[in-house]
Amino acid sequence: MGDFMKKISKYKVDKGILIPLILFAIISIITIYSAQNLLLEKENLVLKQIMWYAVGFGLAYFIMFIGNDFIYNNIKILYIVGVISLILLLFFGTEINNARCWFKIPGIGTIQPSEFMKIILILTNATLIHRFNERHPNPTVMDEFKFLISIVIVVAIPSLLTFLQPDTGVVLIYLLITIVMLFISGIRYRWFIILFSILLLSVLIVLVTYKLNQDLFIKIFGTNFFLRVDRLLDWSSKSGYQLENGLASIGSSGFLGNGFNNTPLYFPEPQTDFIFAVYASNFGLLGSIILLSLILFFDIKLIIVALKNNNNINKYVIAGIVGMLIYQQIQNIGMTIGVMPITGITLPFISYGGSSLLSYMIMAGIIFNISNETLRYTN
Repeated sequence: MGDFMKKISKYKVDKGILIPLILFAIISIITIYSAQNLLLEKENLVLKQIMWYAVGFGLAYFIMFIGNDFIYNNIKILYIVGVISLILLLFFGTEINNARCWFKIPGIGTIQPSEFMKIILILTNATLIHRFNERHPNPTVMDEFKFLISIVIVVAIPSLLTFLQPDTGVVLIYLLITIVMLFISGIRYRWFIILFSILLLSVLIVLVTYKLNQDLFIKIFGTNFFLRVDRLLDWSSKSGYQLENGLASIGSSGFLGNGFNNTPLYFPEPQTDFIFAVYASNFGLLGSIILLSLILFFDIKLIIVALKNNNNINKYVIAGIVGMLIYQQIQNIGMTIGVMPITGITLPFISYGGSSLLSYMIMAGIIFNISNETLRYTN
């Protein structure tokens, strides 16, 4: 036991990552406390978020202790477990707001497997990219094509299962993570031209069909997908009760805000999707600038960690994490202020949610290892 504690005590943590995480926790708890007053069904979300943060920091510490190599070596098992959990959701998941994305655990709450699938997918992609580059230092076009097929299969399985829940927002994150990681993998850029051409053509077909013949659209794609597209396009007209009240709350806050625990208007999902609207309403432009600066500092810090690391697999992992975080930050804040479609994407480390927070803290543990891996298990 003494040797165990000695090893733990000698492990140093990058304060440039730890301090922002602590500040995120404080901001999250304060804002969720304010958001509670807007909920129609009163819950003690603050206590739950404190508990999730405590568990999250413990989980990050555990990841630091076991090391990243152990995770990389067992990523196939984690991927299989993640896929199985997504399959089981379709049969045994709890339906909330017409989506079957959660397992309900008595005494704990709900667990959303797709949140953990994001980090599993990042680690799986990083492992595949690293092994491919090791085996093919000068790959041919055919080598890259076979590699991309394997990546497509790995990403398509959880994407399809998550889409069926349905959770389009998380599917977009899966795809973005993969594109970012492939972009820095060293493969030929022609593949991205082909990919974006296919995506653009697919989007055009969907939009044209939606605009010209909605009955035909429903026959081809189904009612569920029609409603999701309709919701995505709703933002462009700035219509919608949630968006209008969220914008009014932010717009009325001024430079210093309406004051802590003082959000003037009700809007749905203030603790998750629209957490930034609550924060901006309470703390105004000044508070928003402080939060955005903290987010920017944290993202830049992660990029610096990747640039200083000599292990390519670690670079791929951080690329996936940074790509995911930046997308979610822009998407969440953007949809709150009406410049992005409302997709239900939460604000990392700030929004309420056990599954998302635990997945981010797992990422934090992995990043701590990458930034300080030479100090692990020193005697």
